[in-house]
Amino acid sequence: MTLPSGFLSKAVAGFSFVISPASLIAGGAAVWYDGPDKSEFRKAAIMNLERITSPLHPLYKQALELYQISFPFHEQREAFSQAAILHDDAYHFDLIYDAGTFVGLVLYWESLDYIYIEHFCILTEMRNKQYGQRVLSLLKTRQKTLILEIDPPIDAISVRRKGFYERCGFVENPYPHIHPPYHKGNKGHELVIMSSPMPISQAEYDTFHAYLQDKIMNHAFV
Repeated sequence: MTLPSGFLSKAVAGFSFVISPASLIAGGAAVWYDGPDKSEFRKAAIMNLERITSPLHPLYKQALELYQISFPFHEQREAFSQAAILHDDAYHFDLIYDAGTFVGLVLYWESLDYIYIEHFCILTEMRNKQYGQRVLSLLKTRQKTLILEIDPPIDAISVRRKGFYERCGFVENPYPHIHPPYHKGNKGHELVIMSSPMPISQAEYDTFHAYLQDKIMNHAFV
């Protein structure tokens, strides 16, 4: 395999993979893996993401349990919708591993120009170990704008969450934003758009919002 400039080929426990300079800063997260057994690779690599594309995956149930306790009900996809989008090429339901240990989830949509992080959570007992920063650093290696939503910073928790993303290089955008509802009968909820490495323009926001409504939230409920 021909590597991009600055990328390094590494071998760990007999498995070969490639890491980027930015992922070295993020904790040595794997970008490409070339080997037959992903479960063994998880044990060998320092940190990596594994994409789930089927609800039959052995860890899908455990991952959903973390998802359900990490977000309020009105911000969760219905079970049928979550299972259906696993097959979408743009959607990533990624398990986060550190040295073979499951530590969290990052669920995102990747387009040609940006990555939209729909849900992102770390196991309670694994928090305050910089996993959040490391995962975001890994996604930044794809050289695309990162977009995510947070609750308006009106209380201690939401202010602290905003501060976390700002320390990770995100900035607040000024556009009024209502996320479409995940459940029939619910109303959309107000959120704040944050992006990295810089603010997005009005035109970029409009494009993202159309994608959110027409693609990401299409058929979110019956």
